[in-house]
Amino acid sequence: MTIPAIAAVGTAVPGNPVGQEDIRNFAAALFREGVPHLERLMPVFQNASIEARYLAQPLDWYATQHNFSEANALYEKIAFALSEEAAIAALDKADIEPGRIGAVLFVSSTGIATPTLDSKLIQTLGLSNHAIRLPIWGLGCAGGVSGIARAAELAALTEQAVLLIAVELCSLTFQRNDFSKSNLVGSSIFGDGAAAVVLAPERRGPVVLGSYSTLFPETEDIMGWDMSETGLKVRFSRDIPAIVHEHLPALLKQACAHWGIQQNEIRHFIAHPGGAKVLSAYSDSLELAPQQLSSAYQVLREYGNMSSASVLFVLKQFMAENPPTGDYGVMLALGPGFSAEQVLFRW
Repeated sequence: MTIPAIAAVGTAVPGNPVGQEDIRNFAAALFREGVPHLERLMPVFQNASIEARYLAQPLDWYATQHNFSEANALYEKIAFALSEEAAIAALDKADIEPGRIGAVLFVSSTGIATPTLDSKLIQTLGLSNHAIRLPIWGLGCAGGVSGIARAAELAALTEQAVLLIAVELCSLTFQRNDFSKSNLVGSSIFGDGAAAVVLAPERRGPVVLGSYSTLFPETEDIMGWDMSETGLKVRFSRDIPAIVHEHLPALLKQACAHWGIQQNEIRHFIAHPGGAKVLSAYSDSLELAPQQLSSAYQVLREYGNMSSASVLFVLKQFMAENPPTGDYGVMLALGPGFSAEQVLFRW
């Protein structure tokens, strides 16, 4: 069985860039009527280590309540366009003919479409009608790392190139009349974007060697969606950084034992930039040097948290900035479940 490599990464964002200060002022006006002592909570915007984000719609659109049907229709249209743009960029960079793609994985958790958007992408991109389709929904921020793992397994099994697409339009899930702290915090960090990755055997790029998944029992309340009449309502706990501090060192140790390597052999860390506090928890708990998470901080600063797509933006930045040295690296992300996903690579 051949070992697949990450041949290329393509990315795309919507055409509505918004500065963090503009979003802060906008959110302050929206939440003032329903959140007591709002001024105590507003520093969450300044402390997010975010300068700008890209949104699916102009900022004024979010000032009124939209029903799920309207928001989801926009999701289908915009997510498809961004997925196509990112996929074309990845295929071109990998120099792989679309017809040679043997499988397509489509990762998303911020909208619903049946048939899933990969069916339309296969036809638009000129992929084979016989390509394996694997839609993945509900993994949230962990979806990008899990997608890399599943795509690498399919590439090794079929000995063909595989296309992974992750697209999230987090802003379309914003609930105008939800005055919870979770909604306010979500509005301070979430952005929209798409990323596509081509994995193929015998290609130059980071080689994917294995994965390790962990589900924490009885932790469903930590992160996820609550379904309301107006759509997907964000749910997450303030305890996530503390969970990282407490559990990540042991999880990485377990993963290394599973892979048969020593933890001190790992030189590279590609982490999902879930937020400034989460990245700080990664750094502190694993005793990482500042430069080891520099790509993650840059993506957070320039794009915010794009859920499953974010870690693939980090992967693209990492590959551009780091020449191959033959060292081990780990991709890390946390998501609903509550769960952790880790992927071992060599670059």
